[in-house]
Order: sequence, then C-alpha cells, then structure tokens
Amino acid sequence: MSRERSAPYAYDGLDRVIHEKARLGILTSLIGHPKGLSFADLKRLCGLTDGNLSRHLQVLEETGLVRIDKRFEGKRPLTTCRLTPAGRERFLDYVAELERVVRDAADVSARVGSEPMLKPRGA
Repeated sequence: MSRERSAPYAYDGLDRVIHEKARLGILTSLIGHPKGLSFADLKRLCGLTDGNLSRHLQVLEETGLVRIDKRFEGKRPLTTCRLTPAGRERFLDYVAELERVVRDAADVSARVGSEPMLKPRGA
C-alpha cells in the first residue's frame, strides 16, 4: 500500500524550512518580485525586526531558496533579496501541497456527520 493511501494526511510536501511563519511571509513577499526586494521592504512587509529578518534570511540563503546581494548605493548600504530559481520551484511545490491540505480539510469537513472517519477499535 502506498504511503499516500496509508497516511493520506501526512503531507510530506510541507517543507519545514518554508513552513515557519516568518519564512513563509518572506517567500510570499518575494514570489511577486522577481527583481527582489530590499531588506527594508521585506522588514516592513513581514513585520519583522532587523535581527529576526536577518536570521530567517540566513536560513533561506543557506538552503538555497534566496540570494542576498549587498552593495552600496552612494554611501548607503543596500541589501536586496530575491528568490533563486530553485527557491521559486520549491516554494510553488510547497504552495501546491498547502492547497492539497485545504482541499482535504474541506472534503473532510463536508463529510462530518455523514460518516465516521475512522471506526473505533473494537467496533
């Protein structure tokens, strides 16, 4: 029996790196900005502190999901973050898995009351 049939609600496609709330917000912000976003824009969009955003970006960069470019614009530092091609693909796969979770939850919710999900032991 396949894993999908024996454990239909295991959701192995929910990537733990992406699933963390702050990182999910960062990646969602970046998916619509192929040229990337500045550190300040990400901080504002995601409601994160400098330190928190820095740490989450470090995790995302280490796993190859984002690329961080640091340069100067005049005398001011400018940090730009963008999804890598692999990061974009991995994020879209993650979103597809989330869509499956939502569909399953809606299907199960619609069946509540009409039939038991699992038979009690000994029944």
